[in-house]
Amino acid sequence: MPIRNHAVFWVLALAALLAVSWLFRDVLLPFALGIAIAYLLNPLVNRAGKLGMPRAVSVSSILFLFILLVSLILWLILPPLYSEAIQLANAAPGTIEALWQQLQPRMEGLQQQVNNSNLQENLGQALRNNISNILNFGGNLLAALQSGGRAVVELLSFFLLTPLIAFMVMLEWPGITQWIDQQIPRHYYEQIRDLLNQIDGKIAGFVRGQLLVALALALVYAIALTIAGLQFGFLIGAAAGLLSIIPLFGSTVGLLASVVVAWFQAESIGYVAVIAGIFIAGQVLEGNVITPRLIGKSVGLHPLWILFAILAGSSLMGILGMLLAVPVAASIGVLLSFALQQYRNSSYYQSD
Repeated sequence: MPIRNHAVFWVLALAALLAVSWLFRDVLLPFALGIAIAYLLNPLVNRAGKLGMPRAVSVSSILFLFILLVSLILWLILPPLYSEAIQLANAAPGTIEALWQQLQPRMEGLQQQVNNSNLQENLGQALRNNISNILNFGGNLLAALQSGGRAVVELLSFFLLTPLIAFMVMLEWPGITQWIDQQIPRHYYEQIRDLLNQIDGKIAGFVRGQLLVALALALVYAIALTIAGLQFGFLIGAAAGLLSIIPLFGSTVGLLASVVVAWFQAESIGYVAVIAGIFIAGQVLEGNVITPRLIGKSVGLHPLWILFAILAGSSLMGILGMLLAVPVAASIGVLLSFALQQYRNSSYYQSD
């Protein structure tokens, strides 16, 4: 079959897959998350299998320990997070008002320049409304979950379906990979297998490593900001660390939020510098110790490319899009690299 026909076939197959994902995006989230958990834990199951443990036993044991570990972490961190979130929601109106009082004198000059007598009031109202809406989003979501029986049922079904799907996928993983292997065109088998191995290496290295990096940073930031005496320090630090799974995003958000809180708490440049120094030290620690040890330099996924992919996936398909963003970004990166290599080896590129 000509290479053009192969390209048309795989493009149509990809388009069909994207169309199905788009149509059923509201019900695919537990499946995507379950498959992601299975993918992350499957290497441990394979190692247990090499020790002679039956696959069903190893899958059950490893998945149970994973759920137990996640539950333990949530049990430890959710109470202080919830407490500080409530305090933040209560303090938000006063903080916003104080922020506006400091910004108000600076708006007078801008108001005179544009000759708009309502500019100051409009901007102030917009600032108060939008920030209040953002800060109250979590509270509104919790209230909706508490008052909506359907939402609670859907949430419970999500937590029940995800581990079940992960268990079934982990149990059938060898058969799934064998079926995929059988669908590879025989004429291009070695070439496609090599590309799939590269994609798998990039996804596995980045996702597993970045999860560990995010957890490590969440622990470091939460403890350091709490010791420094920052209000809502545990909440800000944990959120900044966990959001660091999106490169450049978590630390930036955490730095801005903590600096603002530190200023209103102490109104001291020195204290603000200490809080900012914690995030700078965290970034130095991440770049020179945590990331090289947990991810290494062989993953080859640029942070800006990952950031764009996650934001684009979130914009298109919400949480499901965020879960699919890294595999898609890794696949596109490997395929583009392969296409460029083929282009450089072609007579079109090398001809005079």
